[in-house]
Amino acid sequence: MGKKLKIITENCPQNHKCPAVNVCPVGALTQEGFEAPKIDYEKCIKCGKCSNFCPKKALVLDII
Repeated sequence: MGKKLKIITENCPQNHKCPAVNVCPVGALTQEGFEAPKIDYEKCIKCGKCSNFCPKKALVLDII
């Protein structure tokens, strides 16, 4: 079983700088303006720090 990070854009208010971007230890999350963050799957180590940090639960680490 693996894991995959996904963004639930309906949960993301998209009206501020995403605080979870700075929590990522490998820089896999980026954000343009106030848009929902984007995931660089090549960098993502699936640690779950961003999903645990996101107060709106917009970042989810799914088991696949």
